[in-house]
Amino acid sequence: MKKIVIAAAIIAAGAGGYWYTQNGAGSSVSANPLLDYVPADTPLFSGQLTPFPLKAYLQSISGNYQQYPSNALAELDELDSPMGKFFVSIYQQYMDGIKDPALLLKTFGFPDEVKPYIYTLGALPVFKININQGDAFWAVLDKAEKDSGVSHEMRKIGDVDYRVYMLSDDSVAEKVELLFAQKDGILTMTFSTSLTKPDLLEMAFGIKKAPQSLAASGIIEDIIKTHGFKNNSVSFINHVEIVKALTSADSNLLSQQLTQLLANENFGEDPLAEIRTPECRAELTAIAANWPRTVAGVTEFSVTEKESHMAASFVIETKNQPILTALQKMRGFIPAHMADINSTIFSMGIGLDANEVAPALTAIWDDLQKPQLTCAPLAQWQSELSQQSPAMLGMFTGMANGVKGMSVSLLDFKLAAHDDDYQLESVDALVSLSADNPAMLFNMVKPFAPMLADVQLADNGDATDLSPILMLPPALGIKPMLAIKGQHLVVYSGDKGLQLANKLATEKLSTNGMYSLSADYGKMFTPMLTFLEMTGEPVPEEMKMLKDYNMRVKMSFDVNQQGLVIGSVANSKATDKK
Repeated sequence: MKKIVIAAAIIAAGAGGYWYTQNGAGSSVSANPLLDYVPADTPLFSGQLTPFPLKAYLQSISGNYQQYPSNALAELDELDSPMGKFFVSIYQQYMDGIKDPALLLKTFGFPDEVKPYIYTLGALPVFKININQGDAFWAVLDKAEKDSGVSHEMRKIGDVDYRVYMLSDDSVAEKVELLFAQKDGILTMTFSTSLTKPDLLEMAFGIKKAPQSLAASGIIEDIIKTHGFKNNSVSFINHVEIVKALTSADSNLLSQQLTQLLANENFGEDPLAEIRTPECRAELTAIAANWPRTVAGVTEFSVTEKESHMAASFVIETKNQPILTALQKMRGFIPAHMADINSTIFSMGIGLDANEVAPALTAIWDDLQKPQLTCAPLAQWQSELSQQSPAMLGMFTGMANGVKGMSVSLLDFKLAAHDDDYQLESVDALVSLSADNPAMLFNMVKPFAPMLADVQLADNGDATDLSPILMLPPALGIKPMLAIKGQHLVVYSGDKGLQLANKLATEKLSTNGMYSLSADYGKMFTPMLTFLEMTGEPVPEEMKMLKDYNMRVKMSFDVNQQGLVIGSVANSKATDKK
């Protein structure tokens, strides 16, 4: 079991990194013959439909791995499992090569541009990527075998020879095998169990086309058009097909595999029997129809050897208009500067209309109470939910009347040595509370904060120094100033904080988001690690990796007409290291 978990973890890590490797040029589904081998009812799919500039992308991020410690995998390398050592060896070869992209591609046999795919044939995961030096990849596996003591078996199906590695222990009845094959310049990695029939392997290895293919289904074109993604890449999880599999015995390939697996395992009582009733099938199918898919696609893309910039959106689709409308009413205000990942070291903003929170959650709660569900697990959940009314939230949100959002931004900070001691020399930062009437809100809070009792804020933006009130020593380097800037109650420090506060004063409240979080790794960690080095304290190797880490990231959450949207941005610049 540990071997299977290790395999899954490494595959998941690669798949997670792959979400970002999507290109931005135009393309058509018809130009991708591999899609003819993917069934339209696949529960999961993630495909690069045009060549991704892998070499240039790796070059743009390679500087972040120059300080990768050589002993970082030492603990994993001590695994007593041969298959564990096998995967660690492959990962070690990858990490050794990522510092030199040309070497990495040569080592694994990949071309400068690749088109990877991840999807499932029912429950069977399949990974494909084009390869131009097959012998190089086999050499990677051969080295992993030598490092671990693992050996492979060669098999053949049709005209395809493939390698087989046993993942499961001898003591386990259900055998799980890892398979590698190459055909027509495509490397395929998949698995084999008792559920894997020959025709399924033929489809996985590109010998036999899917009877009803993803290429002919129109699903990819629909997702791109609906969500405005770039034309070349799409990922999705099909909730409808998953629900079909859970609630019926043979409605799709996944359901057939689950049914057979449960029969083989001899559970006695079918663990899915409770939801494989006509009532549960009908009600869960209706829910899935209202929340049909989770989709992902790229909205911005630029890759050169010097810099890579990619933005992606993950959308949980919904057709439940009452819930969608309620969530949209809760949207609040996010300051404009948070859209620029280069403007801060760290920032976090929450956009929430306090006046709408209780009514919106009550509307969602009401919608979930109807219709009355009869499927036993759903009915129990609905009954428990009925006892948790959100109406009481109105008592608490009333205290935040008119609040539309809040944010915190760290713009700059400096650390310095003074008389054999080290301290914070300066901080530039901004904290804001955006509201219809920030002055009224401040006056409401004052009775609960006696230290602010004598503070009078002017509407013209004049600021009050909080240092004496907070009893902050001058040596600390922080001089927080409290002011009302337009429709925003702000606390700022430093010249950059003041500049941003004045800029914020010109921004009118609008419903433009719900959550934003960004970080600049280099600006955040480099001064901190330099400070640690100045103190003479030993710096862990894992932390040293973060020094001069030239990457910026951003995450966001919002709601639009299609559903719940999770946004993600990553920007990396090449760093020359000697």
